[in-house]
Amino acid sequence: MIRRDPEGITHYVLGIGLSILTGLLAQLYLYLGPIPYTMQCMGVVMAGLLLPPRYSLLSMALYLIFTVLGLPLAAGLRGGVVVLFGPTGGYLLGFLVSAPLMSILTRLYLRFRGRGLADIRPIDTVALLCFSLLALFPTYLLGFAVFTYYALGDQKLMLWAANLVKLVGLDVREPLAALFIATVAIFIPQDIFMDSLLAIAASKYVARLLRFRGIVV
Repeated sequence: MIRRDPEGITHYVLGIGLSILTGLLAQLYLYLGPIPYTMQCMGVVMAGLLLPPRYSLLSMALYLIFTVLGLPLAAGLRGGVVVLFGPTGGYLLGFLVSAPLMSILTRLYLRFRGRGLADIRPIDTVALLCFSLLALFPTYLLGFAVFTYYALGDQKLMLWAANLVKLVGLDVREPLAALFIATVAIFIPQDIFMDSLLAIAASKYVARLLRFRGIVV
């Protein structure tokens, strides 16, 4: 028998698990200068896919709380307040918006299509990939804004951005454009075509497992 989860127990468990998963995915990283190139967006998108908006927000809030309290859940096994209030803190704060936004977009779409996450088809995967780009926009925006705030007062950060842009073969002389490329554009391909794609596949699998146990998330 298929049953809903009226008390939200499954949602709470998933929320806690996804907050920890987001921290674990942060350890799969490559530093591009001061910004870690991680797989955290997979956890953010999964929270949006599997959880209702408020629970996805709770999941990301727990991740930030755990990190601020000193748990080594940021890239490089770092933790503490300094992680949240450093040059890359904007990305982490953006998770609080991106996860519930992904949840809203996903639920509106699946309701329109008349199917659950466990039954999505290839065309639905394409749509969800597009939604993930929209949902991650607040993370990119806050990441760019906070990093730019620090970079405008730190010549080393500005020089890093300019050098990274040159490294990828672009000739950009406008400082803000160089910062945007270095802090946003360069991350989008992996975030969408690796992190989000894996998140969709994993979430579909989890949704099927839960349905097998009689739970619809």
